[in-house]
Amino acid sequence: MTGLPPEIRSNVPGTYPYGVWRRRHPRLLAQIRDAHLYPPAIRDAIDALSDETTDGVMTPLPRTAHDHATWNGWGREHFGAPWPDAPFLWAEAYFYRRLLEAVEYFRPGPWAGVDPFDFLKTEDLEKYAPEHVEGEALLLASLWGNLNDLGFKAGADLPETAAVGLVADDSTEVWSILRPDAGLALVVVADNAGAEIIADLALIDHLLATDRARTVTLHIKPHPTFVSDAVTADVHTALRLLPAEVTDRLRAASAAGRFALATHAFYCAPYSYHHAPADLAATFAAADLTILKGDLNYRRLVGDRHWPATTPFVTAAAYFPGPVVTLRTLKSDALVGLTEATLGALDATGEAWRTTATHALIQARLAR
Repeated sequence: MTGLPPEIRSNVPGTYPYGVWRRRHPRLLAQIRDAHLYPPAIRDAIDALSDETTDGVMTPLPRTAHDHATWNGWGREHFGAPWPDAPFLWAEAYFYRRLLEAVEYFRPGPWAGVDPFDFLKTEDLEKYAPEHVEGEALLLASLWGNLNDLGFKAGADLPETAAVGLVADDSTEVWSILRPDAGLALVVVADNAGAEIIADLALIDHLLATDRARTVTLHIKPHPTFVSDAVTADVHTALRLLPAEVTDRLRAASAAGRFALATHAFYCAPYSYHHAPADLAATFAAADLTILKGDLNYRRLVGDRHWPATTPFVTAAAYFPGPVVTLRTLKSDALVGLTEATLGALDATGEAWRTTATHALIQARLAR
């Protein structure tokens, strides 16, 4: 991939990514260590990871890890250097894989398969069940549900102001193809558990019930990562909290083959969708529309790079295998598709509007 802006890295003091390594991750690791009945060996491994990621150099997974060879190949150029020197997206993905190794998630024993983030995902979850709303309100609920990003909240100094608005809004174009009886085959790539996945399921129910979608495949992570990213268990938790009639319709749609869950190992890989393997790219190409949820999927779609913010979204997303729409609250620096006027007005505020989740966007590239 030539001609692209440089990748975002975390080694510049005072930047948002720098703060992730110096503040957010150490706080998160301490929370996880203290919330579980971990034995001394796991507690020590968590503390060692905290020390390594803040002041040490990146080291490989142990050879006993089932995916050691894969990550060793991916990370060869980064091992031995400080964590912030690696591309931010790459290092974040590897951080969460190393955390699972520290808590023995993949190792036979009492902690095998235990989600280290579950205690954060389930806090006050019941209060997020959606009201009976339709159409555009459900799309916006799914968008703003992305605020429920526990990885972002851990260690973030959030403003007191609520989310204030959209910096880009292609929703009219999106609804022009998501018309009643359109019968589209949709792929929805989820982001967070909790409020967001509940809102996503409510939107999916509406799209199926109105025949805007013939089928919907909801893609989730294959294992816990990025704190609150949704896995299968989180979807089933959300189903129990939705209104009974919504849950019943989704279960019936599943039985009829209209609604399904899917996953792919690539969703936990440290790369953008430019590197999507052939089978996943073919899935996106076969869909009438792919809806990508959240900040991480946005970074993976356009590339976690220092884009000029006025770069057209259709340019940055031109390579994607099929029509795509992204719903994102802004929590990191990568950004395209703004007008000069919008960018100027936002920059004039003097606020860190790109990274505080006070703004959001709906962007689409609908042509094949």
